[in-house]
Amino acid sequence: MKYTQYTLDKLEAIPEEMGYVLRYERGTFQSGYCILEDRKVVVLNKFLQTEGRINTLLELIPQLDINTETLTQESKKLYIEIISKLQTESPEKLA
Repeated sequence: MKYTQYTLDKLEAIPEEMGYVLRYERGTFQSGYCILEDRKVVVLNKFLQTEGRINTLLELIPQLDINTETLTQESKKLYIEIISKLQTESPEKLA
């Protein structure tokens, strides 16, 4: 996956299409993000560069409640790619 603004925009679209609000804020985040489930808000560390933001979203997206039926075709394809890659790298994380 390329570390470009375009890739970041595509990754940001997945949680946004599921009703999550993505915010970039300051804070002491252990993993670069914080999920507020009740409000469907994801707060990412604003000091991360593009590569860090992409890696954080790649780590975060599998943890969110995603209904692939409501995603756009492009987002659905990217989501399936992320999940497939995660399964091949470490299947125990999805169990």
